This record gives sequence, structure tokens and C-alpha cells, in this order.
Amino acid sequence: MTDTRGAKQGYESFSASPLPNERPASQQSQPYHPPHAYAPPAGAQGPAPQQAVRRPRTPAGARTVPRTRKARLRVAKVDPWSVMKVSFLLSIALGISTIIAASVLWMTMDAMGVLSTVGGTISDATESNEGGGFDLESFLSLPRVLVFTSVIAVIDVVLATALATLGAFIYNLSAGFVGGVELTLAEDE
Repeated sequence: MTDTRGAKQGYESFSASPLPNERPASQQSQPYHPPHAYAPPAGAQGPAPQQAVRRPRTPAGARTVPRTRKARLRVAKVDPWSVMKVSFLLSIALGISTIIAASVLWMTMDAMGVLSTVGGTISDATESNEGGGFDLESFLSLPRVLVFTSVIAVIDVVLATALATLGAFIYNLSAGFVGGVELTLAEDE
């Protein structure tokens, strides 16, 4: 067979050219400036004026739209311990806000005279010949309302923490069968 590619270059000619990561001897003293895709901002140092600057490949007059990166993720497992800690703290915050809301509501109703008016109406309606009627104001005093609200808040803390932890276990079991919840996250650039 005859080689039709032409004359072969000898190995001697390759020794003069630099390796891929080396610069020729004439450029050793100058710093390397990689090509830039975009023009530098005004006042910033950029490539030398005699060097060509690469421009983005867009049609003439077209605006560049920022790309949105998207990632599809799957929640395969939820740690029950971390769910328990977070639900405990959130239910404590909910319990404290419930106690504060109940005390503010009681003080507002007492300042408006709602408790005394309703209490007087209930007392007149339940009054008999042998004695007085039901005293709503003594039954719904602020200390009694706050104790009742505190008991409800403590029960809420225990139940919410237990139910959230149980929900994490149930989610882990069901995620093992069906693969979990898929999320699509997007990041604007």
C-alpha cells in the first residue's frame, strides 16, 4: 500500500513547539491573559486594545435573557430527631403566643365591660328565690383563664411534637415505597 498523506514531518520539528501547558519562549516574560467573553466594565482593566475580544453568540439586536438554573430533587428521608426538635420549638412558640393572646383578649373584654354585662345578664337569668345566680366574673377571672390556657398550651406542645415525629416516621416508610416527594428548585442568575 502506498501512503497518500504526503511527506511526513520528522520528530525534530516537534521539539521546537511548546507543550500544551507551556508558553513559547517569546512569551515567558509576559503574564498570560485569557480571552474574555464580555467587554470589561468602564474603568476596569481589561485585555490590551490590540487583542480581539470574544463576544457572546447572539443575533444582532437580540437581548440576552438571564438563564434560570433548575434542579429536580427528591426528599428521600426525613430525620425524625430533627423534625422532633423543630416541632417542639415551634409548638412552644405557638403555646406562648396562645397564652399571650388569651390574656390580651381577656383584658380587652374586661376593659370594654363585656364580662360584667354578660355576667349580669347570666346572673339575672339564673337567679332564684333562695339565692343569687351564677357569677360569671368570678368564674372567668384572669388567673383561672391563664391556668386553663397554660394547660391547653402544654397539651398542645406534647401532642404537636409527638404527631410531627410520628409523621416523619410515616413519611420515611412511605418514601421507601414510592420514592418520596420530588421538588423542582430554580435559581435566577
